[in-house]
Amino acid sequence: MLRCGHTICGKGFRSLSRRNVVGSARICSPCINHVSRSKSTDIDASQQKKFLRDTADTLIIGGGAVGVGLAYHLAKAGQKDVVLLEKSDLTAGSTWHAAGLATSYHPGINIKNLHYYSINLFKTLETETGQDVGFHTPGSIRICTTPTRVDEAKYQMSRQGWNKAPQKLLTPEEVIELHPLLNPDKILAGVYNPGDGHIDPYSLTMGFAAGARKYGAEFSLHTAVTGLTQRADGTWDVDTNKGTIRANRVVNAAGFWSQELGRLTGMELPLVAIHHQYIITSTIPEVAALKTELPVIRDLEGSYYMRQERSGLLFGPYESEHKMVQQLDWVEDGVPPGFGKELFESDLDRLSDNIEFAMEMVPVVRDANIQSVVSGPITYTPDILPLIGPAAGVHNYWMAAGFGYGIVHSGGAGKFLADWIINDEPPYDLNEADPNRFDGGSNKKWCNRDYTKAKTRESYGKNNAIGYAKEERFAGRPTYRVTGAYDKMRERGADMGFHSGWEQPHWYASEVDEVGYQPSFRRSNWFKPMMREVDAVLHRVGITDVSPFAKFDLKGKDAHRLMEYLFANTMPKVGVTNISHMLTPRGRVYAEMTITRLAPDHFFLITGAGSEIHDLRWIQEHAWRGNYDVELTNITDNLHSLSVAGPRARDLLTKLTSTDMSHDAFKFLHCKDIELSGVETKAMRISFTGELGWELYHKPEDTLKLYTALLEAGKEFHVSDFGGYAVNSLRLEKGFRVWGLEMNCDSNPYEAGLDFFIKLKKESDFIGKDALNHIKQQGLRKKLCMLTVDTTGLNVDAEGNESIWLDGLRVVGNTTSGSFGCQVGKSIAYAYLQPEVAHIGTKLHVELLGDMAPATVVPEPLVDTEATRTRKMLRKKKQQEKKA
Repeated sequence: MLRCGHTICGKGFRSLSRRNVVGSARICSPCINHVSRSKSTDIDASQQKKFLRDTADTLIIGGGAVGVGLAYHLAKAGQKDVVLLEKSDLTAGSTWHAAGLATSYHPGINIKNLHYYSINLFKTLETETGQDVGFHTPGSIRICTTPTRVDEAKYQMSRQGWNKAPQKLLTPEEVIELHPLLNPDKILAGVYNPGDGHIDPYSLTMGFAAGARKYGAEFSLHTAVTGLTQRADGTWDVDTNKGTIRANRVVNAAGFWSQELGRLTGMELPLVAIHHQYIITSTIPEVAALKTELPVIRDLEGSYYMRQERSGLLFGPYESEHKMVQQLDWVEDGVPPGFGKELFESDLDRLSDNIEFAMEMVPVVRDANIQSVVSGPITYTPDILPLIGPAAGVHNYWMAAGFGYGIVHSGGAGKFLADWIINDEPPYDLNEADPNRFDGGSNKKWCNRDYTKAKTRESYGKNNAIGYAKEERFAGRPTYRVTGAYDKMRERGADMGFHSGWEQPHWYASEVDEVGYQPSFRRSNWFKPMMREVDAVLHRVGITDVSPFAKFDLKGKDAHRLMEYLFANTMPKVGVTNISHMLTPRGRVYAEMTITRLAPDHFFLITGAGSEIHDLRWIQEHAWRGNYDVELTNITDNLHSLSVAGPRARDLLTKLTSTDMSHDAFKFLHCKDIELSGVETKAMRISFTGELGWELYHKPEDTLKLYTALLEAGKEFHVSDFGGYAVNSLRLEKGFRVWGLEMNCDSNPYEAGLDFFIKLKKESDFIGKDALNHIKQQGLRKKLCMLTVDTTGLNVDAEGNESIWLDGLRVVGNTTSGSFGCQVGKSIAYAYLQPEVAHIGTKLHVELLGDMAPATVVPEPLVDTEATRTRKMLRKKKQQEKKA
């Protein structure tokens, strides 16, 4: 049994050799002696006793790095009456004991923006505020020790060229040159980010505080929030132990107390506190002898980070799923009163595997002594990403919570939220951090406590797992969001993907296919089945599950007026469907929806699964602001849907209904209530495959009956199932865009090629109309184009966000999505290009896993839709009849 004394105070030292990694180290004092506390600007004593005012424009609850960073940005942007409340002291919670890592790297394209901004801000904050923030910038290296890790590095490098932060793929020799203490026999490559490093979390927060106070923000410490009440005008009465303050908006930035704060307004946030440990060694002679600071390393297979800490090393492992510890009683019972700058008891047994990896990778660690072990709470969401933005279901309530990496996010998140609050729209697309993505506001939560616990355990344990394209993770699945046909679809070979709680087929395996999820950066066992499914839709008929589409019902005397204000397109006639877009005030594409008009003031709205609450909240908010007399209901779980597509789709449905399904009787983009094999169905003639097809909306309890009837009736036509991968190939060839890929808050509709859907001349004003007029005068910054890509010998297709090069010399754009085009027999991709190269015939290269694949800008669509083909055929027929 390993014994030690006051390990956190550095009074007990231990060897890191394998034979001594047993037992647990008891934390005796909540002090951390590794950070160098810089001279800081403390909060005035007068602010500890009372509020400086009874009202606030923005009231921030939580004094960690994120909350204080937001106060700094709001005040600097000129917002008056910014007030921050903290129940304890600034940095209490997770900030004070954080390891302080700061990297520009992130596998998510949009999250990179937070990192990049933070790092650049950290470099200038001291000059601006006079507060030393202790920022070290030795760079960082992600170590690749397996061929698949090298693939992952190349995959990420292919997405880096069009981004701001510098990043380089290093050879083993270059890695060793930067970090001479590494074992060269273990290294195949490294991803290097110069300018990365680590920062003192305490000093950073005090730097934010100094800046916030400089620009007029106010702080009240030892001020606990005890109640939150929203008034009819949308403002908040915030009750505290020092009285009540009224705020125009509140921001939940309370760290691992965010859950309890959320419950004051009936919110259940998907947050779990996790025990994260890191170890600090005493002086290591080889480290002490170095003339320059070592770069931070992340040993991906070993699942730990390591940086220099004075003349020793600090390294923090992410234990596997079966070893990590969650503080689950906090989920059920709340955080213990008074907990703020305390730590958990450490447990080195949990870190034994990671320590073994560290000793192999950095041999000097083997003989190092432990100076201290820190085990503190960090907050995780199910997908590790934070909750940033306005909450659904209430007004003027903002989230800045769930930061597992709050130090590096603090600057970028503060800037992002401040811009959104002040300008009334997000400054750029960050939908993956939408606080409502885990179904906020729905009556029944698929993201319940059990799911949150299972998923946070998986996400922490897989913190450094390989980030594949088309990645799936399986903890907590399935939720209640499965259709009645789920089991039958799986029996028929469905390989399921996960979409906002839903299980949806990606592809179907036949008896001759390799079944199951086989992750890869290249085409895998799904590729041939996908081609087979596309062929079925093109030549026969196929069935797919589109139940995950989010579905809303909007009605009331002001429904039409609201829809005209929200959408840039004109509203369809009764019984007709169209595609419409909601824009931001700057003219960016906030959402794309399929709209069916059921009655003069009654609309059926459909959007993507991942946009459910994102879009619902936007509509609710504007309906409330404008005092529109409408009733808006989320009916996503109340209607399931199957889609039937292919040249025999009409023949198949005709066998099951007495309704006339002919072209003249049931036109494209029309909607009717029909009965199919005894199932009441809202049938909409539309298909994202671009082929003849219908979406069939029905009650959840009827899905299996309808699916079975379609399969039985379809035997005559050799009906087939098809999944999402086949749909992606088909829709790309037809020129169909996807919100979140080809359009989002980073693009305007003209850049995305959505001109047809924008009606500037319609009588009513709509959000973004003035901005669009300005955009048309100014010209475009980029243009969406279709590319064919020569991937001969590569066995890979574009996924989206790959860099596009001109003459191998400069990056001129990025892909948005891609697939193999089964009809054209080529790999294809959508891409945003700079205007000077966005011309038919331009020769380019798409970077794919380290290779430069030749690409050509081509006209779109590559293949006409069924509706276009039919229209051309009928026109030709009429012309022939006239000649006759």
